[in-house]
Amino acid sequence: MKPQYLILAIASLAAFAAPDLAAAQEQRPPVSQCQAIAQTIPKATLASFSGAPLMPAVSEGEDVKLTFLGHSTFEIETPGGIVIATDYNGWYRPATMPDVVTMNKAHTTHYTLTPDPGIKHVLHGWSDIPGEKANINLVVGDAYIRNVTTDIRFSYGLGGAHENGNSIFIFEIAGLCIGHLGHLHYELTDAHYTEIGRLDVVMVPVDGGLTMGADSMSRVIKRLRSSLILPMHRRGPPVEAFVSMFGKDFDVANAPDASITVSMRTLPKKPLIYVLKGVQ
Repeated sequence: MKPQYLILAIASLAAFAAPDLAAAQEQRPPVSQCQAIAQTIPKATLASFSGAPLMPAVSEGEDVKLTFLGHSTFEIETPGGIVIATDYNGWYRPATMPDVVTMNKAHTTHYTLTPDPGIKHVLHGWSDIPGEKANINLVVGDAYIRNVTTDIRFSYGLGGAHENGNSIFIFEIAGLCIGHLGHLHYELTDAHYTEIGRLDVVMVPVDGGLTMGADSMSRVIKRLRSSLILPMHRRGPPVEAFVSMFGKDFDVANAPDASITVSMRTLPKKPLIYVLKGVQ
């Protein structure tokens, strides 16, 4: 075959192969950067990322804004403008229509079966198929969203447990690993910690009993060793009942408002329990 014909033949084959290659890349599941160091060390306490002291970030494209809207609903805004609402029940809403909402099945304060039809991605933390787990692996804009399921008690502890009825949602954004523990009823196992991996920021329920008691929840937080701990879901006991479980290895601060902006570069070096306005 003459060289010019050989070149044409190779080009033609490449043209046919390119769409198949692109399709394969699109179907390939995303890779979690937060899980990468956890796969072979199931009993390890994972170290959080140590950045600079918490301060306003100055460079563009790295800031993630978290706003407490109420109960266990946070608005997460990514550098690319994606808006996510956690434990969305339709009562606490971001100012703009969220692109993504996550839900848990513990109580109607954590989900709605009639979300606004304008919401593009409605992610249930439970499966409607008995015996199956919810399996979330979704990329929306500059956010990768995945989940780790846990069991929950039926309403107010009546009737035993609902297997895999809760999801810990994990949002990987701008290098940050952000976790929302949902309606956590039981202490996490080694397998859970391995699935979760590193969490730089964690939203944790501090009601002291509707989820887990302060002592049990504090053990979870101490093992996760996140840089930034955001209390939520406070019912009854003051936040101080949760905070009192931590010693000198953790800093505590009350926020002047309901929002915080954070990046990989501005994470606190020492774990910080940061109580946003509205949670106090």
